[in-house]
Amino acid sequence: MLLTLTEIVENGLCIGCGLCRSIAGPDQVELVMTPEGRERPVARRELGEPVLAKINAVCPGTRIDGPDPAVQSDDAGSDTIWGSAARLSIGYASDPAVRFRGSTGGVLTALGQFLLASGRVKFILHVAASRSAPMRSERRLSFDSASVLEGAGSRYGPAAPLMDFCEILERGEPFALIAKPCDITAARSFARIDHRAERQMRYALTLVCGGASDLAKSEEVLERFGVSEEELALFRYRGFGNPGPTRLETKDGRAFELTYQQLWEDEAKWMIQPRCKICPDAIGQSADIAASDVWPGGGPTGDDDGFNGVIVRTRRGLELYEAAVAAGVLTIERPASFADFDLFQPHQLRKRRAVWARLKGMEIAGKPVPQVTGLGLEDCARQNSLTENLSEARGARERAKRGRLGEPRPVPRAAG
Repeated sequence: MLLTLTEIVENGLCIGCGLCRSIAGPDQVELVMTPEGRERPVARRELGEPVLAKINAVCPGTRIDGPDPAVQSDDAGSDTIWGSAARLSIGYASDPAVRFRGSTGGVLTALGQFLLASGRVKFILHVAASRSAPMRSERRLSFDSASVLEGAGSRYGPAAPLMDFCEILERGEPFALIAKPCDITAARSFARIDHRAERQMRYALTLVCGGASDLAKSEEVLERFGVSEEELALFRYRGFGNPGPTRLETKDGRAFELTYQQLWEDEAKWMIQPRCKICPDAIGQSADIAASDVWPGGGPTGDDDGFNGVIVRTRRGLELYEAAVAAGVLTIERPASFADFDLFQPHQLRKRRAVWARLKGMEIAGKPVPQVTGLGLEDCARQNSLTENLSEARGARERAKRGRLGEPRPVPRAAG
């Protein structure tokens, strides 16, 4: 059964990628910032069944497919939790400025710059701070290294990188997408029904994602310092060190900082979007290359020079990785193993093991869930005890019944 946009949002399945807006067109679907601080689609009029069917086929809230085995490297290793990988390593951007400004070790930024410099792509589709509203994020097309570097650093709030994806395809030029795993999933799904995306999106690079927070999380930071959004000249979440401080600067020259630990010390105030709590692929299995934090135990103990865990997933990703290393763009500290990533990202380990049961609990509560294929969720769940799986399923069922896994009907927040 097809879900309407409102049903997708109200059931907590929307992540705000914006692809539905591009498919239907801005005359039929608009993206609004809700009172909760989420970018959500609102249909201006009832969508026809063909358009709605297309959206349901690619929305990462309704369909999540695993990677295409045909693009994986012949010598790739495989792990129940981490999926397929042709190479695993710890590395960083060789350029000290890129490494310093990047949110971790600058690997994704360095690869984006290398793709442009080597002529592999014409532009990078990614997310950067809005130039007019620096606390907010916007999709960016970067045609040179300086623009890619400008977008370095984490963007924790809502962003819609695919809001004009169809229009971008009309350019007819090769490009790379650097975005969250759910955005990559949406773009890959769209490529199965629109072969322009398959031809033109030459590379898909992603981060190992801890979840997308509401804009309200950032607004809480403003309240802490008594600053209004209109006063901001800069809002940087991470970067300029690893993890680097969250830094605010105002137009009249004041500056405020929080450490990474201070920003995220209270888990009850993380304000992570509902879709993230049932994400079956926060580790980027559909990307060509994924980059992660390298924090044994799952969190930083202080700042360091910046290191990325690098997961190379496809033949195309392997060619890019090896070329970037040979060109001196990436420096590899050492090879890594799947066990290393278990240590660096224990929360991803727990989530991958929990998602199958969480989805079952939602189904039992009578809620729609995304169709998930090729991501080995049952195998992940088998690493839990029966008691653990029952606990996850019952918890999800009860939260779903109480509406805690859903969202209010999307409406624009009041101005001011």
